[in-house]
Amino acid sequence: MDTLNVVGSIIINKNEILCAQRGKGKYEYVSFKYEFPGGKIEKGETPKEALQRELIEEMLLDIATDEMTYFHTAEHTYPDFKIVMHTFLCRTTDRDLTLKEHITVKWLSPKELDTLDWAAADLPIVEELKNKGI
Repeated sequence: MDTLNVVGSIIINKNEILCAQRGKGKYEYVSFKYEFPGGKIEKGETPKEALQRELIEEMLLDIATDEMTYFHTAEHTYPDFKIVMHTFLCRTTDRDLTLKEHITVKWLSPKELDTLDWAAADLPIVEELKNKGI
């Protein structure tokens, strides 16, 4: 079973967190689920560099790596692969996003996060945010 090292962003604006909904994908168990935007770390990239690249690719959002703060690492084993997700807090003043991979986004307070249908790998991050706040 493959293990994927990925990054996820907890994008904060006015004390609300960006929640991005995936479209239909290869695996039904993650299709249409909400997630923290990010993606795979490519060879030679630091986690912050990977996250910066992914945010530009997925929603044309450029957040400087020195503005990213490590938050939490979560692991989850899906039926077809294992994921190790390193998340970072990222603050932005910009809510004007161009969605390239997600079908919609919502901005929610930490207390509202559990109202969404999250991908299983993101659930530990949701719990940490609810417990710690932002």
